[in-house]
Amino acid sequence: MNVHLVQIDSVWEDRSANHDKARQLIERASPLPGSLIILPETFSTGFSMNLAVTAEPEKGPTEQFLREMAAQYQSCVIGGVVTSASDGRGMNQSLVIAPDGSVLARYTKNNPFSLGGENQVHLAGTGISLFEWQGLRIAPLICYDLRFPELARSTIRAGAEVLVFIAAWPVKRIQHWITLLQARAIENLAYVIGVNRCGTDPEFTYTGRSIVVDPHGLIIADAAEQERVISAQIDPAVLRAWRSQFPALRDAGIPS
Repeated sequence: MNVHLVQIDSVWEDRSANHDKARQLIERASPLPGSLIILPETFSTGFSMNLAVTAEPEKGPTEQFLREMAAQYQSCVIGGVVTSASDGRGMNQSLVIAPDGSVLARYTKNNPFSLGGENQVHLAGTGISLFEWQGLRIAPLICYDLRFPELARSTIRAGAEVLVFIAAWPVKRIQHWITLLQARAIENLAYVIGVNRCGTDPEFTYTGRSIVVDPHGLIIADAAEQERVISAQIDPAVLRAWRSQFPALRDAGIPS
């Protein structure tokens, strides 16, 4: 499976500018049909807590943009969106769109980032989501979720083979990002993809480091710090062979 990690420097609270940026980045990457295209957490507004700007209804402008990209490239597209919740708060979501425009998954971040006040404005999710693409079972997750290994393990118990973390992870904790992505891959015998933003906003600086980690914990693609798209191939045979050979999941009571 071809994967494309869109590492964007999001313009603060400017949805149309970020859609234009993302469109240009994806165009330059020229994804082949059947690819998996991934954009960061809240890519269309930046990690703002201003719901008057960020919150959208279902089928809002960012969802429509993701549908446009999925149809244009006949690929599966994942991107972050803040969806309006019924209690007046927002839901920080990872939205997965198929080439025909259908929603394959809509995952709500289980662990809003309390240090940044996110838990005051975003309603926490209460479950996991899985979808299938190109014969692989994939679990979308978001940023701070990476620090909770039990959440990743729950997706593995449900059958996940690939974990996709979209994020707005700042430079001051970037080593945590890299180490934890590798740890989630090693302990779960899974491919792990982390797609982070780069650049700056009024609160933080971000150094990207979007990466793809194989089931042995090896980084097989690294976007470094600049705005760009990186591409990699994920081979289900590699993952399944390792799970067959190494008993860690079976010893944890998880069929593999």
